[in-house]
Amino acid sequence: MMVRFNLVMICFSAMLYAVTALNTDGVTLLSLQKHWTFVPPSINLSWNASDSTPCSWLGVQCDNNHSTIYLNLSGNSISGLLGPEIGHLSHLQTLDLSSNNFSGNIPPELGNCSLLQNLDLSYNSITGNIPDSLRNLQNLVSFSSMYNGITGQIPEFLFQLEHLEDLLLNQNSLSGSIPMNVGNGTEIVTLYLDRNQLSGMIPPSIGNCSKLVELYLDYNQLHGVLPDSINNLQSVVKLSFSNNRLEGTIPLLGSSTCKTLQYLDLSVNKFSGGIPSTLGNCSGLTEIYALNTSLGGSIPSSLGQLTQLSVLRLETNHLSGQIPSEIGNCRSLKYLMLNNNELEGEIPSELGKLSQLQDLRLHFNNLTGGIPVSIWKISSLQQLHVYFNNLSGEVPLELAELKQLRKLCLYHNQFSGVIPQNLGINSSLVEMDLSYNLFTGNIPANLCFGQQLLRLVLASNQLQGGIPPDMGRCTTLTRLRLDGNNLSGPLPDFASNCSLTYMDFSGNNINGTIPSSLGNCKNLTTVILSHNNLSGIIPFGLGNLVNLQRLNLSQNKLEGPLPLELSNCKKMQYFDAGFNSLNGSFPSSLRTWTGLATLNLRDNHFTGGIPTFLSEFEGLYDLHLGGNVFGGQIPRSIGGLKNLFYELNLSANGLTGEIPPEIGKLTLLQSLDISLNNLTGKIEVLEDLTSLIELNISYNSFSGPLPETLVNLLHSSSSSFLGVPGLCVRCFPSNCSKSSSLKPCDENNTTHRKGLSKIKVMLIAVGSALLISILLLGLVYLIYYKQDVKIFPEQRSSTLLKKVMKVTENLNDRHIIGRGAHGVIYKVEFSLDKVFVIKKFPFKDNKKLITSMNAEIETTGKIRHRNLVRIKNFWLRKDFDHSSYSLQSLSVPGTVGYIAPENAYSTVMSRKSDVYSYGVLLLELICRKKVLDDPSFVEGKDLVGWVRCIWEKTKGIDGIVDSGLEEELLDSNLREQVEQVLLMALRCTDKNPGERPTMREVVKELIVRCKDIDMKSKC
Repeated sequence: MMVRFNLVMICFSAMLYAVTALNTDGVTLLSLQKHWTFVPPSINLSWNASDSTPCSWLGVQCDNNHSTIYLNLSGNSISGLLGPEIGHLSHLQTLDLSSNNFSGNIPPELGNCSLLQNLDLSYNSITGNIPDSLRNLQNLVSFSSMYNGITGQIPEFLFQLEHLEDLLLNQNSLSGSIPMNVGNGTEIVTLYLDRNQLSGMIPPSIGNCSKLVELYLDYNQLHGVLPDSINNLQSVVKLSFSNNRLEGTIPLLGSSTCKTLQYLDLSVNKFSGGIPSTLGNCSGLTEIYALNTSLGGSIPSSLGQLTQLSVLRLETNHLSGQIPSEIGNCRSLKYLMLNNNELEGEIPSELGKLSQLQDLRLHFNNLTGGIPVSIWKISSLQQLHVYFNNLSGEVPLELAELKQLRKLCLYHNQFSGVIPQNLGINSSLVEMDLSYNLFTGNIPANLCFGQQLLRLVLASNQLQGGIPPDMGRCTTLTRLRLDGNNLSGPLPDFASNCSLTYMDFSGNNINGTIPSSLGNCKNLTTVILSHNNLSGIIPFGLGNLVNLQRLNLSQNKLEGPLPLELSNCKKMQYFDAGFNSLNGSFPSSLRTWTGLATLNLRDNHFTGGIPTFLSEFEGLYDLHLGGNVFGGQIPRSIGGLKNLFYELNLSANGLTGEIPPEIGKLTLLQSLDISLNNLTGKIEVLEDLTSLIELNISYNSFSGPLPETLVNLLHSSSSSFLGVPGLCVRCFPSNCSKSSSLKPCDENNTTHRKGLSKIKVMLIAVGSALLISILLLGLVYLIYYKQDVKIFPEQRSSTLLKKVMKVTENLNDRHIIGRGAHGVIYKVEFSLDKVFVIKKFPFKDNKKLITSMNAEIETTGKIRHRNLVRIKNFWLRKDFDHSSYSLQSLSVPGTVGYIAPENAYSTVMSRKSDVYSYGVLLLELICRKKVLDDPSFVEGKDLVGWVRCIWEKTKGIDGIVDSGLEEELLDSNLREQVEQVLLMALRCTDKNPGERPTMREVVKELIVRCKDIDMKSKC
């Protein structure tokens, strides 16, 4: 009996296990879970190993046979790998693992899930290639792996899956070309291949995808033309080809049927030709993007047929002609951007019909006339940008009623009249820039009424009256520029929660004192109050401006000492208090300005000696202390300012003693002014200042000879050496001028008194005899032998260099015949009767090597031999000795393209000739074009003429600057700096030498631009 009972219990237990054991799919899912490093609690609680099936588990669905057919774990933050066990779920139809943190490769075993219809692996960190085993998924309808790190090429088999409708592979690292069999995917509805690294051409077969609704190929490296077969996509709704390298003309979209097309993006390519007029037939279009595509021609009037169009962006092209009035028929238009083109004529009044318009951008064109009143009545308008045109007229009162207007930018035009005085009361203004116009009258009192205004720029107009108190109470304002007007009255008081970072009130008639409440604006990085009538002391409250980098108080009537509290401004880089009536000494507490680059205290009443601690300002490149009463001697420590390279001005300070030898360490210095002092001694300590281009030592008590390295400065500015009777110049034929303000040094007096020794007399006699013999031999040679013939008559240096490089096989070592300390010597054999020796000099930053090399070149240049080339100089501007050259023997000096216009008919070079050449180099850097023979140049024009022509037409840098900089130039601050550098280059290349700046001015401007970029990037 007992044995029978035990048998029954065993059978019962076996039956119970059979009922409760987890099935195969459940075990598979638990095995998959073991590959995960993070599993959310919801899955841990739901996935219970004691269940008989996983059909009730979170994210799992089963069929009637308890087989898993649906697994959706999206958005669960699961981390880890997708294990190979996934291939055991043989009945799986849908797998959605999107929006997790899966990593690793797609397991090849996934190809065993042959019934799979929907596969979504998007928004993970999956890497590796798409496995070839996925070709077995013949039932696949949708495959998405977007936003991963998948690499390799797009497999061709994907377009052989007969049921595939959605293929989303965007935002990966796929490379190679789009498979040529893409046209086999006749069932594909959605194809996203954008934001990869695809290259090659777009296969024409793509036109066979007749059911295609959405095609995104943007942000790749595709090139070639856009195939005409795109017109065959009769069901397409969205097309995006932006940010590739496509070229050629745009297909005649709309020439057949494109009634379904709603979205078209062709931006950032290199298309040629114009916008096809047939595009107007695509009546369903709601958005067109064709910005920065190199398109030319006019804007087709047929676009006015697109009544559903809400976005039209054609900016940054070469579009010309007038804005079609038909655009006013696009009544659904919200965004119209035609900026940075070559459009001209007036703004059509029909644009006022665009009652839903929110953003209108027409800046950087050649538009004339006024802004139609109808546009000022578009109540939905939020942004209006028309800057850098030739627009004129007055701004109507309707401006004040645009309640949704947030940004208004009218700068660099010719607008006039009064700014509506009630502007701001009913508006939502965030940014307003009306600078560089002809506005008159007062600044509206309520511009910041809604406390939303961030940027207000009214610079360079003819505004008058006082600064509204509202400006100081505007707590949202970060940038305020009122400079270059006729404003008067005092500065406003500033609120305790002031947010200003940039303030410029310079060039007005503002009077009164600087309010101490300015110290409330603790975010200020730049304060410019120069060229006004401010009086009183500098308030100690400015010490609260701990972020201040630039402070300019020059050209006012300020008095008193510099407040010690300014030492709290530890980020100070630029301090200018010149041309005031400040007094006292320069406080030692200000040595906290460790990043100081420019210090200007000129024309004040500072005393107490030049501070010795100035050498602690290691980054100082510009120092102006002239016109004070510092007194004392020049401190030796000033030689520690090794980065000082722009200017050192210590003039008119009552300085005494000698120039310290340490000042000779300022080898980068370009301008030195120590005039109008009581300095004595010799100036030989200045001979190492080889970078000097300006030197003023006038009205001192120096004595002795002028160093030979400084003689060229005597010729360029003799007035800078007046009033120094003890100074003389050693006179040689190469450096002595009759017009010199200095007397010749009488170095031979001692010799005359003592007479010549017998040895010297003998040497002179032998030398004279030798000289006479040489002259006789030379005369015989001239009589009996032919005269020297030019090696290559009228041969350009660039052509000759090419010949040398060709003959020597690009200076191949087998042509070397010698090596020296200063270079390598090559044999150049043009022909049997023309064999030469050339020397290649290494240009290294080694002072001793350069000095020695220069000595060798100078010596070589003085040797006269018919087989030895005479080296005259190493730069373009040569001090020609016209007595030893005939005009007929001189060709135009310099390199073609870099030669200043005046040197085409004259061999007299000047510093302004070098300035012209430097300007050409600047243009080459900005445009990334060669000076000559660029395909974009019109016949007969060089780089200078091409740039000047575009600038005069557009007044903008678009179309001029290197296209690779376009994304960076979206930053308005950086764009402004590049524009200023371009203007400097145009000044340097002015046809009139007198209009060109000096190199000193060029360097100063470029330094300021560099500093502005750095400061604005921090604002």
